[in-house]
Amino acid sequence: MAQPVIDYRGQHGFACRPEDVWSAIEQVERFERWWPWLQDFRLEGDGLAAGTVLHGVVAPPLPYRMRVRVELTTCVRPEAIDAVVAGDLTGVASLALRPAGEGSVIDAAWTVEMMQAPMRLASRVAYPLVRWGHDRVVEVTVARFRRYLAAGA
Repeated sequence: MAQPVIDYRGQHGFACRPEDVWSAIEQVERFERWWPWLQDFRLEGDGLAAGTVLHGVVAPPLPYRMRVRVELTTCVRPEAIDAVVAGDLTGVASLALRPAGEGSVIDAAWTVEMMQAPMRLASRVAYPLVRWGHDRVVEVTVARFRRYLAAGA
């Protein structure tokens, strides 16, 4: 039987330098406009820095919502972000930015466990559907961020 865990590793290329990607990520006030799956977003702290806490609701293209708290544990501009995730998802996440030719690559990784009883059950009986919802959120996130960067952010 599947565990209620999403383990993700992905590489995503961008046409601009890591410094430019980081500058865009720092525009946290735009997160909800970029990403339709993010709702009720708020930030505790001073931008992207260790100790900052991001709060929000993840609303994937499936009939469920997850409240999350993401505490940034490491932020090294423009190279890396590590975080601890709590709430309806618990686990760890990281982003590593590196130059790639004229652009950059983000290596994204997270391991999160679903804590809501209905999601735990769904992951056991319909893991492919849960994973599909997760992967759509990732695709939308990357595509919208690429469009934003391409527009000259």
